[in-house]
Amino acid sequence: MKIETISAETIKPSSLTSPHHKTYKISLLDELSPPLYVPIVLFYSSPDSCNFNISERLKTSLSTTLAHFYPLAGSLKRNATVDCNDKGMTYVEAKVNLEISEILDNPEMSLLQQFLPFDPYRNWPEEDLTITGVQVNYFDCGGIAIGLCIYHRIVDGASLAKFLSDWSATANERSEISTPYMDSASLFPPKVLNIVMPSEVISKEKTITKRFIFDGHKLGLLKGKIACINPTKVEAVTSVIWKSAMCASREAPSSIVTHVVNIRGRMSPPLPENSLGNLWQLTVSPVLQKEEIRNMELKELAEEVRKSIRNINGDYVKMIQNDDGISKACAGQREARRLCSEGVACYRFSSWTRFPFYEIDFGWGKPIWVCTTNVPIKDVVILMGTRNGDGIEAWVTLAEHDMAALEQDSDLREFVTVASK
Repeated sequence: MKIETISAETIKPSSLTSPHHKTYKISLLDELSPPLYVPIVLFYSSPDSCNFNISERLKTSLSTTLAHFYPLAGSLKRNATVDCNDKGMTYVEAKVNLEISEILDNPEMSLLQQFLPFDPYRNWPEEDLTITGVQVNYFDCGGIAIGLCIYHRIVDGASLAKFLSDWSATANERSEISTPYMDSASLFPPKVLNIVMPSEVISKEKTITKRFIFDGHKLGLLKGKIACINPTKVEAVTSVIWKSAMCASREAPSSIVTHVVNIRGRMSPPLPENSLGNLWQLTVSPVLQKEEIRNMELKELAEEVRKSIRNINGDYVKMIQNDDGISKACAGQREARRLCSEGVACYRFSSWTRFPFYEIDFGWGKPIWVCTTNVPIKDVVILMGTRNGDGIEAWVTLAEHDMAALEQDSDLREFVTVASK
């Protein structure tokens, strides 16, 4: 596959940010978020008929959207504030000498990152850091892929989804656009922490990312197998991947599961869904031994997942907001890091299944596929929704030898319909 850059420019907000909004303070929870980008790629069929210039529509609507999401067009300063200086964001257009069907029919994880404007896992110096980047890729057949990276210290998955939704609504001249809620720093005051990414986060050993698809039918069978606890889709998929990955692990004697939990709706009163920032906490399951997991029923593992997620409730969030809230806010990450250092396998799950990525329509139709990219971090699992809404795509990254064993695991193969390259 060859991708040729057609143009590269900077898109600035359509109007200047007002003086009293020039400094955006990041919150304690932002400070604790990884210094990486959140990447996503949306694939679209060739427009049947367009009475508008796609490139101009995307750029004009993006500029208008940035006027509402002005921190995304600014400059990060000392990991404490964003100078909302309207510097703008990176915007690249590229030509792909390939039919889009060749990607969709047999996606190679190692190639998907080429649809992004830059490497989302590179450790950028602050002076070179661009908070937001977009790459619009035009295929030979007329299909389009829009790749987006936004810096994780500023947004989480929910913020990313809201930005995309508002950008597409602006492109279609819909009226439901509003400036997002941007006051999380008053709820979770920053401590001006200078947290750097631990060197062991990016795996030194060879890892492989593969996509495992649980379609609606197979997911129904999986949930039926543990119907006695009425599991959610996420609980069911987490339980089977946890068990299968642990059984496939060559070295780890025990393991935990962590989940990223959105706290917007768990606060009292709940925060608006359009709240910008990292409004999540990490929940950690109990440590389970390998033989223990091998002999457990899936429903037992699903119950452990459920209990750990439900620990992140309104009372928990209030403790984070106390004067010594930093201790509670760091607890999950600190515990997971400690256990990892002791040789416990830490399977890190993040669910994007509730985000409306398949509704992002810029005027020529909804996406035919939405994906993330390969992750150079061992034991990470990202759960994505599917186009028809009833399934889950699990993007699993493991050490190479563990992935080979996972693909042959009978428990997993019973419920997975397709595994990608």
